Amino acid sequence: MPNFIDRRLNPKDRSLGNRQRFLKRVHDELKRSIRDQVRSDKIADVDAAHGVPVPKRGADEPSFRNASNSGERHHVLPGNETFSAGDRIGKPDAGGGQGAGRGAGRGEGDDDFLFILSRDEVLDLFFEDLELPDMVKLNLKETVTYKPHRVGFTTAGTPSNINVGRTMRNSFGRRIALRRPSEKEYQAVADEIAALENEPSLSQPQRRRLAALREELEALERRRKRIAYVDPVDVRFNRFERLPLPNANAVMFCLMDVSASMGEREKDLAKRFFVLLHLFLKRRYERIDIVFIRHTDEAHEVDEETFFFSKQSGGTVVSTALEEMQRIILDRYPSNIWNIYAAQASDGDNATGDSERCAALLRDELMKLCQYYAYVEIIDERESEIFGATDNGTSLWRSYRKVDGAVPNFQMTRIARPADIYPVFRKLFARHKAVQLSR
Repeated sequence: MPNFIDRRLNPKDRSLGNRQRFLKRVHDELKRSIRDQVRSDKIADVDAAHGVPVPKRGADEPSFRNASNSGERHHVLPGNETFSAGDRIGKPDAGGGQGAGRGAGRGEGDDDFLFILSRDEVLDLFFEDLELPDMVKLNLKETVTYKPHRVGFTTAGTPSNINVGRTMRNSFGRRIALRRPSEKEYQAVADEIAALENEPSLSQPQRRRLAALREELEALERRRKRIAYVDPVDVRFNRFERLPLPNANAVMFCLMDVSASMGEREKDLAKRFFVLLHLFLKRRYERIDIVFIRHTDEAHEVDEETFFFSKQSGGTVVSTALEEMQRIILDRYPSNIWNIYAAQASDGDNATGDSERCAALLRDELMKLCQYYAYVEIIDERESEIFGATDNGTSLWRSYRKVDGAVPNFQMTRIARPADIYPVFRKLFARHKAVQLSR
């Protein structure tokens, strides 16, 4: 395991180590404050900066100071207009100072230390101990695949990776710089020598010219031999790096009932749950597809904006959403390649006889394709004490209860008020060990 050493200089009169220890001390307090804000009906503001107050006690960095009741010091502070060197200043009576305190009475007390957390810092604290279960299939969990990727050139490599264009460009530039004789120049001297040698009789000037040309040709040959056409310093190889590839793809299906039976309160709670889920997925997993399906008596795949904010009314046939999800899986997300997850929010109302069909679709079809399925039923606050801990309730809840007992990767729960959303979210998506799924 690598060790990282921070060698940056400490700022004046400050210690980075002390700052880090302080942040570690207040980390739990920051997490508690963020959770309190969520429980107090502020989930919609989770994707924003927050100011988190922390008690001032313990916020100061440790430092050494001269003891006020011992030692002898003689100094005059800059800007003093009242005292001169040698004057003695008496100490105030006990309790007569103007120090800050938190006791009752007049005057100002100590303010809390206020942390201004950015959006990323809030989400880091909010999702710190959450994880989608079984995000990667067990047989691919420890497998990492790589793909070679071109990242430039190198001076070493295998012959099959030689970049001919870059090599010849380097060779041409080097030959020009060192003035290596060209083939055209060499051939011109050789042709002139051959022409003189073919003459039947040579005059004295022609003999001297022939001798000079032969010396020039030898010099050109020696220079051509010393300056190679392609030198090892010219050779360049294509450079590759192995980049890791995702060995498993994941898709998350979000299903929501938007029929007339879903009032504004129910729709608001469902939207809050999916907003939280959406933020969680985008924050924790960069390589994941999200599919939004809204349904009344008909189901449609929609975009994120329509899913959260568009208005719609009508009857309720939940099986249409499950059939739409199955169709999309067969068309775009084969289960042998993709890890499939789904979350459904509804008030539990459904057409007569359709609940059993939904349970059959889940048990016999969808759960064989899904890694995990979460069902969240939104109930009235007055019903929370009656139905919150029992199996009684809507026909859809009772039908899904049979699936919950038969399929290990199916979970269901109820929500009655905004404060219930975060605990339910943690319950459904808490980090836990992967469970072997029978496929």
